[in-house]
Amino acid sequence: MAELLNGLKRTHYAGLLREEHIDQKVVLMGWVQKRRNLGGLLFVDLRDREGIAQIVFDTAVSQEAFDLADPIRGEYVIAVEGTVKLRQSINNDIPTGKVEVFAESIKILSESEVPPIHINDDDGAGEQLRLKYRYLDLRKPKMYNNLLFRSKVASVFRNFFGGEGFLEVETPFLNKPTPEGARDYLVPSRVNPNKFYALPQSPQLFKQMLMVSGIDRYYQIVKCFRDEDLRADRQPEFTQVDVELSFVEEKDVMSINERLMQKMFKEMLDVDLPTPFMTMAYKEAMERFGSDKPDLRFGYELKALNDIAETCGFGVFADTVKAGNDVRAINIDGGAIEFSKKGMKNLEKFAKTYGAKGMAWMKITEEGLDSPIAKFLSEEDVKNITERMEAKVGDMILFIADKPSVVFATLGALRCEIAKKLDKIAEGDYKILWVNEFPLFEYSEEEDRYVAKHHPFTSPLDADMDMIESDPANARAKAYDLVLNGSEIGGGSIRIHNSELQSRMFKALGFTEEEANSKFGFLLDAFKYGVPPHGGIAYGLDRVVMELLNIDNIRDVIAFPKTQQATCLLTNAPAPAEEAQLEELFLDLVIPKKEEKVD
Repeated sequence: MAELLNGLKRTHYAGLLREEHIDQKVVLMGWVQKRRNLGGLLFVDLRDREGIAQIVFDTAVSQEAFDLADPIRGEYVIAVEGTVKLRQSINNDIPTGKVEVFAESIKILSESEVPPIHINDDDGAGEQLRLKYRYLDLRKPKMYNNLLFRSKVASVFRNFFGGEGFLEVETPFLNKPTPEGARDYLVPSRVNPNKFYALPQSPQLFKQMLMVSGIDRYYQIVKCFRDEDLRADRQPEFTQVDVELSFVEEKDVMSINERLMQKMFKEMLDVDLPTPFMTMAYKEAMERFGSDKPDLRFGYELKALNDIAETCGFGVFADTVKAGNDVRAINIDGGAIEFSKKGMKNLEKFAKTYGAKGMAWMKITEEGLDSPIAKFLSEEDVKNITERMEAKVGDMILFIADKPSVVFATLGALRCEIAKKLDKIAEGDYKILWVNEFPLFEYSEEEDRYVAKHHPFTSPLDADMDMIESDPANARAKAYDLVLNGSEIGGGSIRIHNSELQSRMFKALGFTEEEANSKFGFLLDAFKYGVPPHGGIAYGLDRVVMELLNIDNIRDVIAFPKTQQATCLLTNAPAPAEEAQLEELFLDLVIPKKEEKVD
């Protein structure tokens, strides 16, 4: 390496040079961002991870350095030795804008072809191109700063939990396939033919085992894997901050994590979060905001209209209530002015993406009521609706009539979409809360049975213990999510630590005793030997960073992410395996048949 660098050793990062370095001799190394040849002067913007410094090649200082520098182009990697001087034309737009380096020698370390994307934050490159050439994309200051921020967030987690007496313990990646939750990524075993490992969706069972082991307080920052449909805030592999502690109840877990969030916000954003955080029951969150992760930075709360709708003249509303479903609405303050007919059609299209069959609306104007359903409503109907919705002149009411799940999902999404469109969300406003008392079960129409809302190891509320078998639809869990600005950044629960109760849960979920022992026998065996009450939480590190940076796309906070099709454009993964590899694993491929086209 010494021969390659001609004995040069970097003394400073280019982006950290300041006035105090004037008259110092420095060695800088990095990439050529830009070059400008003005005859006897050659100006080069040299970029490294900390920023840009201007390098001046002056024939009056060194003809040799000038001649060697003349062939360099964008993205060449160079080493430069020179003296820092006060810059002749100060550039106040960059931190190094008051200084420049007069080069005395240069070494070209690597040449570069013309890159397929420009190395600047506003290059306009599409995401497909950015992911294909991710190593170039990561040279951009914005992407580097995102990863730097992420690294600091991880350090806050580690420092906090280390200071609270938590042990960082690694758990296995090659685990047993599980029947609950999202789809597993399976890994075939070569030495155990026709058997499979599963990559962890979460270290859940192992961290419970650590509590059985007496570790008492555990955490790790760990990769997890879920084979599920992807969105802007999901990835097939993601980073989880996993936490578990013994001899605790809900309030204990909440308290320690509120202190963690206080530290996180203070160190990363210089924001003081007041504690304790607000706590809201799941049922209240759904009824007021249509979501179990409510965004409290703006209003537009849902109001139930079933009693009014049941007797009103609009048949769609009345029939919906008679069928046992819901009619709810939100009032958009000033919306009558803000949304044109085209805007209303776009909102209806948006509503339909959440399963709604349609969206009714009503504008309260100076001239009177403007609504496509006005002709079906009596004056009394309109009066009752506007009073319930607390609507005034200039407001707009949006209605959804459908199954409760569709109503909540649609209105919950509409209120957030409209708040963004109307710019109702103040920058730097952080609303954080706990949502608790989640349902213990939810009914799966696909499987025609109750499944665990979170996972089958979550403890029921003490008051609902007898409802596991008799009234599973209304049984509540000792589960809690931490919600920041409408995004779930962490979730956890108090776990079942009693083998009899755990067996009841498995039975309620439809497992026979043999099935439960086959899948979770090691857990039930461990419960025979003294288990402390325990609970925990897991944070999505990627999502925490997204929210703190106010970034919409999770791929912008991950170094090498996958696309929404779970592919890596950089490496072309997943890719076919060689025949010899398949034979070693005793695998035969089933090639899907192509659908025949019908003329």
